[in-house]
Amino acid sequence: MRYILLIFFLLIVGHLFAEDHSSYIKGPFKNPQEVTKQCLTCHEESAQQIMKTSHWTWSTPPVKVPGHEGLHRIGKKDIFNNYCIHVQSNWPRCTSCHTGYGWKDDSFDFDKEENVDCLICHADPKIYKKNPAGAGFPKKDVDLLNAARSVRLPDRENCGSCHFYGGGGENVKHGDLEQILANPTRDQDVHMGSGMVCQDCHVHENHDFKGRGSSVSVLDENHLYCADCHGLDAHENERLNLHVRSIACQTCHIPTFAKGMATKIWWDWSKAGMDIEPKEEYGRETFNKKKGEFHWAKNVRPEYAWYNGTMDRYLKGDKLDPANILYLNRPRGSVYDNKAKIYPFKVMRGKQIYDAEYNYLIIPNLWGGYWKHFNWDKAAKDGMAAAGLPYSGHYAFVETKMYWRINHEVVPKEKALQCVDCHGKNSILDWEKLGYEGDPMFMGDRKKEELIREYDLERK
Repeated sequence: MRYILLIFFLLIVGHLFAEDHSSYIKGPFKNPQEVTKQCLTCHEESAQQIMKTSHWTWSTPPVKVPGHEGLHRIGKKDIFNNYCIHVQSNWPRCTSCHTGYGWKDDSFDFDKEENVDCLICHADPKIYKKNPAGAGFPKKDVDLLNAARSVRLPDRENCGSCHFYGGGGENVKHGDLEQILANPTRDQDVHMGSGMVCQDCHVHENHDFKGRGSSVSVLDENHLYCADCHGLDAHENERLNLHVRSIACQTCHIPTFAKGMATKIWWDWSKAGMDIEPKEEYGRETFNKKKGEFHWAKNVRPEYAWYNGTMDRYLKGDKLDPANILYLNRPRGSVYDNKAKIYPFKVMRGKQIYDAEYNYLIIPNLWGGYWKHFNWDKAAKDGMAAAGLPYSGHYAFVETKMYWRINHEVVPKEKALQCVDCHGKNSILDWEKLGYEGDPMFMGDRKKEELIREYDLERK
């Protein structure tokens, strides 16, 4: 608790005494790169620091991916999702939230310091906004001098200007990152509703922020855990503390997500190009000719799975079986795995295009491609050329699933799940699906130690 209070105090002090730049930022600026150059006259190392982070590279160092030989880079620009499918060949739209300027294709110059966008994290978001289709450049009407003079320590609005709008709109992708978190009540998020900001948990060193989403996680590196601040014995009740061995804090303390804005739970690309009359769910459209059919949900109960910090993952070129649902990622772990805990997830479902002869997912050219001509064959041909994979000329659609770990919108402790929510007739947990013989309150806790050891040896 003292650690939490110290962080909270230092952050408040930092905000109070953050230096006012308005008096000595000089202009005018012809382009945003000139702003960055002026920033670097004082903050000489900042660009180089940013350029080492995933906010800049959208990738990872080569890592071992379970089920695959060799090492692979996996990050936002490397992997598939079942929203807008893939960054490759769709750079201008996707990189409208990148921390740089001008990433139009894979030839983007990652070494030019002036291409780092200082303003997206440090300027007042009411003054500085990115162009939604501008490859990272600001909107044309942005007053760069005014924006540069507004710089200060980042706040929730700065982080949220990108993270609240992933996937093409507010709360489309994550489900637990939405605009209400800019100024939430305690019931919506007990941490931010009590005055905390993103950096209280996502601490940073040299612009590298701690935390990793399950969409790009491979190894148990750079993860954040509730216990980092709260410890493993945060409850007065020892029985609850024992639960922490098998149950993630988020499971009990985030009973639902998407509290303010409905989140997308289904995206069927196979219906794109059709002429269907759109309806609404929770005030959001259920069809768009460019993108297909959607379904939405609000105040969503998460789905629960064992998770040991690593993921099985589909990589570019992997073979698929069109007769089965394709998992783009899936949490690793089991009741036998003593490193795993039961975590809450948003599970995104949909249908996306694949090569009907090669039996692997297609990266379609959507931006400047399908969204203009509505020709899947041409979009597949152009996208796969950019991806460096052959295209057979035959395509179909396969159902996919993707897991997004839920970490935000924590409720006050009195509104957390209670014993009866998990133990009893109407349990929210499917105990048998989780590998138990039945409700562990009656059937006993996790499997015998020798089975756990056998499981560990098998996984190695």
